[in-house]
Amino acid sequence: MMPELIKTRIELPEMLVLEILLKLHVKSLTRFRCVCKPWYSSFETHHFITKHYQNNLKNSNLNLLFKRCHGDTRDDIHYFSQLSTDKDQNFRVKQTIHLPVFENLVHAPSIYGPCKGILCLGDLGGIGNNVALWNPSNREFKILPQSKVQRPPGLLEFTSINCLGFGYASQTDDFKVVRFVTYYFEENLDEGLLADWTTQVELYSLKNDSWKEIPFPGVHAFASTLFNNYVNGFIYCHAVAVVHHILSFDMVNEKFLTSQLPEFGGTLEQYYLELLDFNGLLGAIFYPREGTDKSFDLWVMNGSWTKQLSVESILGVERPLGFWKNGELFLESSNQELVLFDPSIQELRNLGIHAYKETMHITAYVESLDPLNGRSENEECIIRRPAEGESN
Repeated sequence: MMPELIKTRIELPEMLVLEILLKLHVKSLTRFRCVCKPWYSSFETHHFITKHYQNNLKNSNLNLLFKRCHGDTRDDIHYFSQLSTDKDQNFRVKQTIHLPVFENLVHAPSIYGPCKGILCLGDLGGIGNNVALWNPSNREFKILPQSKVQRPPGLLEFTSINCLGFGYASQTDDFKVVRFVTYYFEENLDEGLLADWTTQVELYSLKNDSWKEIPFPGVHAFASTLFNNYVNGFIYCHAVAVVHHILSFDMVNEKFLTSQLPEFGGTLEQYYLELLDFNGLLGAIFYPREGTDKSFDLWVMNGSWTKQLSVESILGVERPLGFWKNGELFLESSNQELVLFDPSIQELRNLGIHAYKETMHITAYVESLDPLNGRSENEECIIRRPAEGESN
């Protein structure tokens, strides 16, 4: 007679269980919410959300979102693609994503961020007022309310957003959006009707779910949409008053500050400038406006500006798109293909992904559980389609 099997149940300490759960992807945690009420409650706490994000950041668990136009002209439909970061299928298109909220925009929304895994989408330079926050990890989407800031009298209906920034105020645990809005109106002069304009600066708080007006800093600002320009509680953009300089915005104190550009040995008539977060510090990358034999200089602010990286003479590339995990640089080639340059071995790798010229935008983000108090992608009719069998 076989001895009766004795079933044992091993109880793991609660803290150990939570440490294990902290290492899981957001997709898995979303499913596990239904396992038990304590798990569901734990996933909602600020402590768990913050530690989960920090674990992903520490381990460089990056995801890639790619925006492009795949047609023959700039005015063809733009769309988003999720790229694989798995070692066996690195940078292959996994799925395409359609955002109907912005379907009336020819060039699709511009992307700002990421900030703690959250993206901000807006119509930079356009006449629409739609701005949205999106967490592509937990698939939550929030269309921001229309601003109720009082407008000057006599305005035309045409308005445009010419600068937008997105960041996080850690002291109040609040995501904020700042935007420069230009309004146009007509003046009756002796020689006839002329269009004039004025600019207001508006600040949105996710915690308050509302916009308010803040003082205009008196400069023309240009947001960087190629790189993340939120760094440690500040957002940065290129600004012009009498001279070129950097305009920063303190997310906690809600104040504008100015600082000098690095003395990079050229002029902004000759070089493009992009601002970015480089390992937790403000970075500025310069590259020539002319030619396809490009050089790239990266300067980093750590008390003072120092040159961090200099890449000389990469043949057949147009512009930088962003950095990858180990300092590799995504670039757009002269053939409108996505390429990856490794400065440590001076190697240029073609990734086989095509787009119409100057429509590529790549965003590397870390998974986050941060809630937006919005709606699910399904409720917003956002469509994700697998890319099996599709050409890159």
